[in-house]
Amino acid sequence: MKHLDADARAMGPSYGLMALPLSFVALPMYVNLPHFYATQFAMSLTTLGTVLMFSRLLDAFIDPWFGRVSDQLYRRSAFAVGFAVLVLASVLLLSFAALFFPPDAAVAGWGVLWIATFVSLCHLAYSGLSILHQAWATRLGGDALLQGNVIAWREGAGLIGVVLASLLPALAGWTVTTWVLGVMLLLGALAWQRAFSAGMRVTTQHAMSISSEAVTLPLKQPLFLKLLCVFMLNGIASAVPASLVMFFVEDQIQAAANVAPLFLGVYFLAGVISLPLWLKLIRQWGLPKAWALGMALALISFASVSTLGAGDEVPFFFVCLASGFALGADMVAPSALLNRVVDHLGHRGQSEGLYLGWWNLISKFNLALAAGVCLPLLATWGYVPGVREAAGASALSLAYGVLPCALKALALAALLYFWIQPPAQWLAPRSDA
Repeated sequence: MKHLDADARAMGPSYGLMALPLSFVALPMYVNLPHFYATQFAMSLTTLGTVLMFSRLLDAFIDPWFGRVSDQLYRRSAFAVGFAVLVLASVLLLSFAALFFPPDAAVAGWGVLWIATFVSLCHLAYSGLSILHQAWATRLGGDALLQGNVIAWREGAGLIGVVLASLLPALAGWTVTTWVLGVMLLLGALAWQRAFSAGMRVTTQHAMSISSEAVTLPLKQPLFLKLLCVFMLNGIASAVPASLVMFFVEDQIQAAANVAPLFLGVYFLAGVISLPLWLKLIRQWGLPKAWALGMALALISFASVSTLGAGDEVPFFFVCLASGFALGADMVAPSALLNRVVDHLGHRGQSEGLYLGWWNLISKFNLALAAGVCLPLLATWGYVPGVREAAGASALSLAYGVLPCALKALALAALLYFWIQPPAQWLAPRSDA
């Protein structure tokens, strides 16, 4: 195990780099795209919310199938995985470019069909790449500290990608942003290949006989369902403000257009900086308690956001700083807990992709729910982007500030009930870690 741990830690940086372009493309898709089409092409929030919801739901329910395919590709060969990575990365880049550079004819007459088609392609390619990438770490197994370290490399690179994505469109435009995405996908794939061969050797040592398990295998595991419940509540609490942040900054805080991306940059940069501390806390307290502390910090830091108004850039800056610091726990603890659950259930080397498929389904469902419910609801309550009226401002404050806090409190309660109150001894930090 010590040799395995050393190899895995050494492979962490090469493995983690692919998360940078994946997170880089995710932020514009979930944060910038609704704002882009609403402000540049006057597409209604109801239409946008409906299109994005159905696209993300389609993507979400295909994820378990993607997980099954991922398991088969890993069992087949390194070449099969590498070929799939190249195909999916190409589709991801082309669909991203199509979304942010739509032809005039498409916007004028076929805007809804255009965005629905290429959002779906982008989501599907992103999902396939993400599941393949996440499955590599899950197949390594290991204790909480090993999983925390490997995942920290992945999530740290992902947070750097998010910081770049939050700043680059405003500073350099969408053309440069798209080129940067293409270069990073190529570099990420090349770096991953360095870790891939060694990772395949490591996982082969621990692989067990493969059975033709049903796609629903993870849903038959109570331990996994308990973790999924916490992950879902916490994910919705994060997805709602992610879908609304650009509208909140421009119409509620009324910050200048060139200032708005800085709030996102501060939020994600704080998450990057916080990762070493969260790893230390994981080592001392274990994964569930460290995650609970992160949730509590996020809840406290975000509680005052609904009271902010025009000119409150400085208070909102500190909200972004504190909640971003809490983000570090969300980046490491849930995925590490999932990997340890898979290991504990004896399914490492067999069905990691299936678990990741259902895990990503819930993640996409959270985003679909946020877009499909919050955007049309805001329109119903009288909010119109760019129109600063009292009714719209109240609706925006309620949706952006109050609802996420209520959901985060439920997630924290579920974590305490399922994981901390009845101590999971097999998740306790090892004395020799």
